Amino acid sequence: MLTWKDIIAYAVNGNPQPDKRVEKTESEWKQLLTSEQYRITRKKGTEAPGTGALCSVYDTGKYNCVCCNTPLFDSTIKYESKSGWPSFTQPIKTNAIKYEKDSSFGMVRVEVMCNTCDAHLGHVFPDGPEPSGLRYCINSESMVINKTEETK
Repeated sequence: MLTWKDIIAYAVNGNPQPDKRVEKTESEWKQLLTSEQYRITRKKGTEAPGTGALCSVYDTGKYNCVCCNTPLFDSTIKYESKSGWPSFTQPIKTNAIKYEKDSSFGMVRVEVMCNTCDAHLGHVFPDGPEPSGLRYCINSESMVINKTEETK
C-alpha cells in the first residue's frame, strides 16, 4: 500500500517504470479526445468542482485513462470525499500513476498523471481515509469507467 512518504519519494526521486508507454503527437491527441478532455489531460486543466460526470458514479469496475485506456483505479477504493472530484485511496498498481511536484497557483501540491501516456489526472493529498491516508482527487474528464458485468 502506498503512503504519503512513498508519494513524496516518487515526486522527488523519480517514478516507477510503467508497463508500457503510449506517445502521440498533439494533433493525434486532439483527434482522439474531446476539447475538454484535451484541455484537462494534455494541458493540465481542471474541471469545476462537482461538475464531473463520474463524481457520483459508484458502479463496479475499473477507472481507465481516457487517453490510453490504462487501468488507473478500481471502484472498490473510490469514496465520497466531498471535494467535488472523484476520489480514490490507491491506484490499481503502483506503477500506473506518475507523480510530480506542482508549484502552480502559489501552492505546493503533488500532481498525478497516467504513467503510460503522461495525461494529467489531478492531484494527490495526504488527507484521505485510513489505512493509506491518501486522497487521489481526479478529474472525471481524464477517466472512463470500464464497468464489470454486474453493473452494465
